[in-house]
Amino acid sequence: MRRAAAPLTILLLVLCLTGCPPAAPGGDRAPEAVRPAVRIDPQPGSERAPTGRGLTVQASAGTLTGVAVYAGDTPVPGRFDSTRTVWRSERPLDPGRHYSVSATATGADGTSASAAGRFRTLTPKQTFQIASVTPEPGETVGVGMPIIVDFDVPVREKAAVEQALEVRAATPVEGAWRWAGDTRVIYRPRHHWPVGAQVGLTAHLSGVRAAKGVYGTADRAVRFTVGREQISTIDTETHQMVVRRDGEIVQRMAISAGTATTREYTTTSGYHLTMDKANPVRMVSPNRREGDPGYYDVMIGHAVRISNSGEYVHAKDNVWAQGRMNVSHGCVNARPDQAEWFYDTSLRGDPVIIRGTDRELEWDNGWGYWQLSWDDWRKGSALYSDLPANLR
Repeated sequence: MRRAAAPLTILLLVLCLTGCPPAAPGGDRAPEAVRPAVRIDPQPGSERAPTGRGLTVQASAGTLTGVAVYAGDTPVPGRFDSTRTVWRSERPLDPGRHYSVSATATGADGTSASAAGRFRTLTPKQTFQIASVTPEPGETVGVGMPIIVDFDVPVREKAAVEQALEVRAATPVEGAWRWAGDTRVIYRPRHHWPVGAQVGLTAHLSGVRAAKGVYGTADRAVRFTVGREQISTIDTETHQMVVRRDGEIVQRMAISAGTATTREYTTTSGYHLTMDKANPVRMVSPNRREGDPGYYDVMIGHAVRISNSGEYVHAKDNVWAQGRMNVSHGCVNARPDQAEWFYDTSLRGDPVIIRGTDRELEWDNGWGYWQLSWDDWRKGSALYSDLPANLR
């Protein structure tokens, strides 16, 4: 007598006959096609889209074949990544503007997908901008010239603002920004600027957040030129000043420096830069009133400023002391005709290196920025912690 099939065996046979999918060659199940998809960020339809992240278009299960983004009627520049699955705008988005986006993607099997839409970026409660830039647009400067940017409000998001400041030269130059408070940031190259370099600063501030509710709404660009290399060295012990231009000595000057009877009358030693000049300059004794011992209020000719503590290289008709002794109130004085020559040939940013006194120039006294080592300078950057350890 034949034995009846087990109930479980019969059930499995029925299920397989009625519901099992066809097997692919080799026994594997055929893969299901995955259609590509496109995602836009910020999301279309937004009325207060953030600006700082910029705009991103991303494809899944495919590659992007086209992306078009407009701010009003203006095309928005952007770039694809190496896999062409992501497109990003090059800069943050402008506040308070309408954007339109359209994008297409194609999958491996030839299927395609598209996405399109419009959105509006947020309108900031408060805006910020650059109050001033040094050097002036079109100025010709010395090889040690810093770039100084002052803002009209305190900057809290320093890394974001610093990231938006772009410095370019025809010959690549290594440099870094350093913050000096909440409203000032300074750029210094690692080494002197190349002679004749054309340098440009572009501040891509539109859409950048400086603080809570505070955004930039406009960019700013400044171009300047680096002139010849003129470096002056002053020895307060031998009372001599030597001026070299492009490595050659062009002037020797007998000088008299500060008497050093007080700190304020001691010329600072260190790496100065010429900051500005005037003919004449009114000089008044610090911390003294008329009638006090040592009080003075005089007009001095052909004065080139080298610090914020009252130091100039200037003209003085006291040739009896120049080259022999230090008798000034802290400035460096020279024979009138030589001081006039120095005045006429100086550019802002020319190095003036002084040695021989026990008063060191502070890095933030005027433009004493070269007083800091390169490593110490970079530590003042808001982006320093983001650098790889081997570049810090």
